[in-house]
Amino acid sequence: MTKKALILGFFILVKFALHYVIIAPEYDLHRDEYLHLDQGKHLAWGYLSVPPFTSWISFLIQLLGNSEHWVKFFPALFGVLTLVVVWKATEKLGGNLFALILGATAITFSALLRINMLYQPNSADVLGWTLLYFFVLQYIQTGTNKWLYLAAMLAGISFLNKYNIVFLAAGLAPALLLTRHRKLFTNKGLYLAVLLTFLIILPNLIWQYQHHFPVIHHMKLLSKTQLVNVNRLDFLKEQVLFFLGSAFVILAAFISFFIYPAFRKYQVFFWSFVFTLSLFTYLRAKGYYAIGLYPIFIAFGSVYLETIFTKRLAWLRPVAVLAIIGLFIPAFRVAFPMKSPADIALDSKTYKNLGLLRWEDGKDHELPQDFADMLGWKELAEKVDAAYEKISDKKHTLVLCDNYGQAGAINYYSKFKNISAVTLHADYIDWISLNDEVKNIILVQNADDDDKERKKEKPLFREIRQTDSLKNPFAREFGTSIYVLLDARVSINDILRKDMEEKRWR
Repeated sequence: MTKKALILGFFILVKFALHYVIIAPEYDLHRDEYLHLDQGKHLAWGYLSVPPFTSWISFLIQLLGNSEHWVKFFPALFGVLTLVVVWKATEKLGGNLFALILGATAITFSALLRINMLYQPNSADVLGWTLLYFFVLQYIQTGTNKWLYLAAMLAGISFLNKYNIVFLAAGLAPALLLTRHRKLFTNKGLYLAVLLTFLIILPNLIWQYQHHFPVIHHMKLLSKTQLVNVNRLDFLKEQVLFFLGSAFVILAAFISFFIYPAFRKYQVFFWSFVFTLSLFTYLRAKGYYAIGLYPIFIAFGSVYLETIFTKRLAWLRPVAVLAIIGLFIPAFRVAFPMKSPADIALDSKTYKNLGLLRWEDGKDHELPQDFADMLGWKELAEKVDAAYEKISDKKHTLVLCDNYGQAGAINYYSKFKNISAVTLHADYIDWISLNDEVKNIILVQNADDDDKERKKEKPLFREIRQTDSLKNPFAREFGTSIYVLLDARVSINDILRKDMEEKRWR
């Protein structure tokens, strides 16, 4: 085995190992992870909020035992593969040992570690962006159409993972027109590649059509409730934080496209970055939407710095590597849930100064939103189980939740494998089975519910009582209440069908 292979293996091991220490044992899985895991039980060509790729991974996780280990393994794996692609890109650009080590260090100790912490489409999205740029790099070097076809296949698969890949194409197309590579548009292979991408994404497009394009509704809702709170200046500030320790490497890449002769033919990457980032900024996108732009520039910057840090400047090589690690340490202490919630709350000023306590509602809270979304779920499932266990007629009992996090967490942690908690939100609205008559309901309601006396349901059931509530004060679900509604007086199935239709088209 060569020295390069050994070093790459070392970085892979470090990358995997870090994912086993960045989350303290007090935390459960994240709210979104439960939804994605349940999607694996309901395979389809699309979902209300995401394309189907994540559901395929969820199905595989279930085949492997559905443990938290495998839930965390796959995003970490996608992060490792991103590292490998950057390593290979560095080699293709002529990088030697220092460039490879510098690039691998920059990828390992960056915000990608946080992205790869959660089981969401984001990790595969970043891998898709990086690999697609790598295929573009290969096409520029060889002019061989096979790289166009590989890029097309990857673009299609990436689209089936997250629609975010459209913004890469939206930035790359004008960048090609602006540079010498505009001649690509006269290549018939490009249009065959586009056709290949279309064929891959067609099943999802058909699904969207059949379901009246819920992605458009989702984007409008996202823009109205979350993106409206995004400040464009804050978005740009976040871009600097993602690769703060290795910002000099990315800056070196930008410079190299204009003053390093060997890299001038790659200026298309720079202009693609400019166009895509401008589009994200204009649309008030969340900061992490753009993170897939950066890994490929790590490769360019590392190679360029290797050509500069020679002879008298050779001493800067170890300094550059250590600087990346050193600058990442302060971020490492606050960007990950390594401390208990109580310890974070005691040190909240540090988090607030970095803007980490601001949630999607535009307000500051005690914990970062992602951390608060990883608390209270096991407690909730245990308390629902306690209520469910006391009901003798389980066949006609429905667990109805206020949001997808509650439903997914109950399904994941409950000791009753057939409990099938649902909600009238997100994809669960299409998964509610009303084959059996519903006579009892275990109702899980958010703390901000304005009907704590259940006046709406009292005429419908002979007995209603609150059994418990979620007590973890740091959980985003703190105060969520659990009610038992027994012995229905009317047809609950008919009421649910009506509610489902109203919520589905809202």
